[in-house]
Amino acid sequence: MSASAAPAIRIGSTEIIALADGAGPFSFSSRAEAFPEASAAQWAVTDRFDPDSVDAEGRWRLQFRAFAVRSEQGLVVVDAGIGPADSPAASWTPVPGTLPESLAAAGVDPAEVDTVVLTHLHTDHVGWAVVSEDAVPGGEGASGPDLRPYFPNAEYLLQRNEFDAVDSLNPQLRESVIDPLQATGQLRLLDGDTPLRGGAKAVATPGHTPGHQSVVVGAGREQALITGDLLVHAIQLLHPELAYAFEMDRETARRSRERMLNAEGVTTLHVATTHLTEPFVAR
Repeated sequence: MSASAAPAIRIGSTEIIALADGAGPFSFSSRAEAFPEASAAQWAVTDRFDPDSVDAEGRWRLQFRAFAVRSEQGLVVVDAGIGPADSPAASWTPVPGTLPESLAAAGVDPAEVDTVVLTHLHTDHVGWAVVSEDAVPGGEGASGPDLRPYFPNAEYLLQRNEFDAVDSLNPQLRESVIDPLQATGQLRLLDGDTPLRGGAKAVATPGHTPGHQSVVVGAGREQALITGDLLVHAIQLLHPELAYAFEMDRETARRSRERMLNAEGVTTLHVATTHLTEPFVAR
């Protein structure tokens, strides 16, 4: 397998690779509306910390990415990006995403992935989970409603609380993601924290959605935290107490964020984020 050309870090013998899928402005609200409790002073510090998160028009600019966790025990992908041109996220994200190219640059064959962790059921995190047949490597090129898991040999992990909430989150995802994964027997529901391959662990971090989960890699004093949407902007990294307007349960989200960012006994925490400009930030 070739060496990764994508941004990556190592925690012991485990490699964590950032997989870009796209970038573009946030279309639902201004960032001031998205973080209504943030002060001017907090924004000033944040903009010095992550200046590229605001574009020339003053709009919040997001990165969209997934992560691969590669170890001797296996290959885990965390989240599935914005997806191809016909994905559920097409109405608001810069599709088609570039995850296939990012996987190839990292030397990752989708068929080699044994586990996919879906942090939550928002459309910009599940876009490549299930795709039409013509988007699958080695597919027949057929058009139409045929849907297949993009990672054909992977077990897809989702918290049971998220599964139970799919109809309130986005009923479309039942047909486009949940049902196809259940049809192939590839969906596994988790009930809280669960060990993964290579010393990683899925950790329940509810609040953004009812069954949101994050992934922790490593043990002891050095860890990496793959956040999903535990935090969505650098202002929440610097000020974890700040609520995001689109969190379903802001108080629970705050507790999850503060617990994970201030983990007891961890002296070096590498935060791997979906939407910040830089994929890895040491805290």
